[in-house]
Amino acid sequence: MTLNVSPLTIGTSGLGRDTEPGSAEEEAAVAFAERLFASTHAFVDTSNNYAGGRSEAVLGRAIARIGADAATRVISKVDSEPGTGVFDRDRVLRSFDETTARLGVERLPLLHLHDPYSVTFDEAMGRGGAVEGLIELRESGRVDAIGVAAGPVPLMARYVATGVFDAVLIHNRLTVVDRSAEPVFADARARGMTVFNAAPFGAGILATGPREGAMYAYRPASPQLQEWVSQLQRVCASYGVTLPGVALHFSLRSPLVDTTVVGVSSAARLAQLDELAAAPIPDGVWAELDELGPAPSAIDDSAYL
Repeated sequence: MTLNVSPLTIGTSGLGRDTEPGSAEEEAAVAFAERLFASTHAFVDTSNNYAGGRSEAVLGRAIARIGADAATRVISKVDSEPGTGVFDRDRVLRSFDETTARLGVERLPLLHLHDPYSVTFDEAMGRGGAVEGLIELRESGRVDAIGVAAGPVPLMARYVATGVFDAVLIHNRLTVVDRSAEPVFADARARGMTVFNAAPFGAGILATGPREGAMYAYRPASPQLQEWVSQLQRVCASYGVTLPGVALHFSLRSPLVDTTVVGVSSAARLAQLDELAAAPIPDGVWAELDELGPAPSAIDDSAYL
C-alpha cells in the first residue's frame, strides 16, 4: 500500500532525551511535540529505542492531550532487545507492545523493522524471525503497513527485493553527496512501496558547511569531501541560496522519494526547516551541481555485499 505522506516527515530521535517524567524538561518536550502535531506535516517518525524510549513517551503525553488525530500520525519502528541484541518474532511483538503502551495507542499506520544488524538477513526473514512478527501485526490489523529502515544499501536492496514490505527508509544515501540508494528506491517505487529518504543533510556537513570536525553520516568528512562541499557552497552563494536549502530540495525534488525525513529538536528548528522547504532553488543550481561530478562520499557499504 502507498501511504498518504507529505513532502516532509518529522524525525524525533532526540525528543525527550535525558528528561525525567513529570519534570519541567519533559513538559517542554511535550509542548514541542504538540507543535509538531499542529504542523502541516503528515507524520512524526519515532522508534522504540529513540532516547531510550523517552521519544515515544513524550509523544504519548502529547497525544493524550490532543486526541485521536495525533494518534494516527505517528510512525514507529521495532528494535532489537537492548543488551542482548535479540531480534526475532517474539521481540518484534514485545517491541510493538512497548511502543503502543508508551504512545497510548492500539495501532499504527506504519511500523518499520529498524536497523536489523544483530541478526542476519536470513534469520530476519526465516521462520520465527523478525519479519514474521511484522507480518503478523499487519495481518491482525494492528498496523496498516510494514517497512524496513536502515542504512547499508546492499542490505536494504535484499529486503526490498522480498516484496514483503510496504515502505522503505534509507538514511544518508540519497543526498547531494551520496546517491547510492537510487537503485533501491527505484525498485521500491516500481513495487508500489512508499519511499522515505532520511538525513538529507548527511547528519552534518550539508547543514553546517565544511569546517573542522565536520561529519557526514556519523563519520568525519575527509579533506576531499570538505573541498567538494566547499565548491558546492560557492555555487549556492552565486545563486543566492544556502547549502542546507539545496541539500533539502535535492531530496524534495527527487522522483524516487515520497517523503523526506528530517529530525528537528526545537520549534525554532522546525520553523527553519519550513523556511528552507518554501525557498525556491533556481534550475541553474542543479546544472552546476551535476558539473561538479560525484562527491567523495564517506560511506562504505562494501561489508554488506
